[in-house]
Amino acid sequence: MAARSLFALALLAALAGCDRLPGRPQPGSEPKRPSQITDFDVLYADNCSGCHGNEIRPGAAVALADPVYLAFADDATLRRVTAGGVPGTSMPTFARSGGGTLSDEQIDILVSNMRSRWADPEMLGGAVPPPYATPPGDAQRGARAYAIRCANCHGATGGGGEHGGSVVDGAYLALVSDQALRTAVVVGRLHLGMPDWRGEAPARPMSARDVADVVAWLIAQRPEFPGQPYPETATTKGPSDG
Repeated sequence: MAARSLFALALLAALAGCDRLPGRPQPGSEPKRPSQITDFDVLYADNCSGCHGNEIRPGAAVALADPVYLAFADDATLRRVTAGGVPGTSMPTFARSGGGTLSDEQIDILVSNMRSRWADPEMLGGAVPPPYATPPGDAQRGARAYAIRCANCHGATGGGGEHGGSVVDGAYLALVSDQALRTAVVVGRLHLGMPDWRGEAPARPMSARDVADVVAWLIAQRPEFPGQPYPETATTKGPSDG
């Protein structure tokens, strides 16, 4: 009887020891399904930072970790753009209902944490950005507003200057939406030296009409058929050309 008891105890000990075998997952170490991730840092790194950067490293697209942008775009806008993307641009749909990978809860986590971590109304000193979305203004007025507000950096015709690149390049204008142009004018790209709508003299900010007019002028520079080759340069005919 004693021998049987000892054997049973040894068997139980051996079975219990199986949980500590090399390579056996420990409780709580199982990988989560993508739909189960609720950590903002993981969600943002996996879905946003590649294009929009973070508070340390800027990206190619508009910075989301920017108090000026977060004052410009409200939560409803952030949710709508994150969920549905921007048609015609490289901003994809992230909502699962539209073919993306994120649940409504995950989108809410992204939006609420961007706001709580990076918004800073005091940074604007009481200034209120122009509205997020309005129709483009008048392109002729926009040419005049551009000459006053933008030409010093981007050149008289928009083709680039000493302090800024071209804003009328056909490839660039074909890749950005009208709203992206408006966002660039209002929010700027501070890490690139481009100020926001207040310019170098915050006491004289661009008016909402100035912004709409400059955007209209930029839209007017967009080529009708993006990607078409440049026109052939005319050549002088030689004697044998008839």
